[in-house]
Amino acid sequence: MDVKLRNYVYGQWVEGAGEGVALTDPCTGETLARVSSEGIDVGRALAHARQTGGAALRALTYEARAAMLAAIAEVLAAKRAEYFEISLRNSGATEADAGFDVDGAIFTLKSYARAGKALGAARHLKEGARVALAKSEAFQGQHFLRPLTGAAVFINAFNFPAWGLWEKAAPALLAGVPVLAKPATPTAWLAQRMVEDVVAAGILPEGAMSIVCGGARDLLDHVTECDVVSFTGSADTAARLRTHPNVVARSVRLNVEADSVNAAILGPDAVSGSAEFELAVKEIVREMTIKAGQKCTAIRRILAPAGIARALGEAVAGKLAACKVGNPRSEGVRVGPLVSRAQQAAAFEGLAKLREDCEVVFGADPAFAPVDADPAVSAFVQPTLLYCDKGLGARHVHDVEVFGPVATIVPYVGTAEAIALARRGGGSLVASVYSGNAEFLAELVPAIAELHGRILVVDAAVGAQHTGHGNVMPNCLHGGPGRAGGGEELGGLRALALYHRRHVVQGGPALLDALEREAADAALLGA
Repeated sequence: MDVKLRNYVYGQWVEGAGEGVALTDPCTGETLARVSSEGIDVGRALAHARQTGGAALRALTYEARAAMLAAIAEVLAAKRAEYFEISLRNSGATEADAGFDVDGAIFTLKSYARAGKALGAARHLKEGARVALAKSEAFQGQHFLRPLTGAAVFINAFNFPAWGLWEKAAPALLAGVPVLAKPATPTAWLAQRMVEDVVAAGILPEGAMSIVCGGARDLLDHVTECDVVSFTGSADTAARLRTHPNVVARSVRLNVEADSVNAAILGPDAVSGSAEFELAVKEIVREMTIKAGQKCTAIRRILAPAGIARALGEAVAGKLAACKVGNPRSEGVRVGPLVSRAQQAAAFEGLAKLREDCEVVFGADPAFAPVDADPAVSAFVQPTLLYCDKGLGARHVHDVEVFGPVATIVPYVGTAEAIALARRGGGSLVASVYSGNAEFLAELVPAIAELHGRILVVDAAVGAQHTGHGNVMPNCLHGGPGRAGGGEELGGLRALALYHRRHVVQGGPALLDALEREAADAALLGA
């Protein structure tokens, strides 16, 4: 193939200047395409999005914008097979991996299309009851939420080129805010193709969606106080965004989802042979292998009672040994490569740090060879399970996230230590707990809640009906405090709050009546 993918800006497709950056197949090393943002006037692109796309979107009702999301989902569903092929070639995705990304994107769009109907023919929101500001009713206050007149700027991660785009774009477009997406360069092909297909379908007004592939360059120099920047990626990059001079000077709204050392926690009742033990083993293996562990929500630390920690390691290792690792084009392969040689190198570097604290239970085999792939050009990392008995004294286990198929078992003694270990992660997107012990759960869950965006509790009664440790549901919160970035996404219609500005109008009843005529109740955001 090796063509240069175009950027969609100012209502037209524009090819970036220069040779561009190569996108490759992580199994074969083959160059698939190139991307370049050189020569793209991102300031003009943002202005066009605000003035043309934003104005057109805000002229529509929430209900009409919800219908657009449904139409986008139909377009993407019709081209699902093509997207799976791109995922295979550019991300090394197995069919299950591609489904997690592509089907997750379509499902999220459909969810917001359904939810948006509840807001009806409104164009903004009113919040709460009127506030009396005088002895009579002549002067009152009413809080409102209005869509921002800026643009939603997405700087996305490489691991979910489909879902990462649409889980952000769905609530932004529903709110009436145009989107400019900057996908991560190594896997930009899928996001670019999806935008190309949606543009070709003519669903959105001109300027409602733009995409720039390649370097972000001076993008943040052009954001304003009415824009939103939503970033998914490393904590180091997030820190640079937060301190960008223009972001600071204009107080630009910034939403961050950063790396996270998520934990799975087994309760004292999750002994070998119990339903909770078996459910934990199944989920740990799934999280280590789906997308080769390249998920911001993946399990990185496994906290287990000291008495069962070794047995847990043996059970997980036994399952990992049965997972075939290699080229997803080969029959029976369950675990594919990381998305690039650069990511592979970063994973090996992180793994070396973890091994300073740990012993190897499974993996890290110097003789490991992937199925039907050349180790000299491919980007595979063997699934690796570690064991660390240093608890809170470990130097790296609670701080280093290896973005690949690597997890560490950490034994604990008593609920207090389990709580301390979970909190030592410094803020996480998710923790999963495998226990039916009411006393343990009553102490643990409230104690770790402030440092986790989501807590999944699985017991024998829940069984296999749970949605998964790493599976982000569109009607539940996604995000986390501290090192996880401090941001919030999804959560159903709650996500619309990021793209609205709250204000209060103080005045007479007639004025407030007029302003409320096209307002839906903001209480629906939490419904």
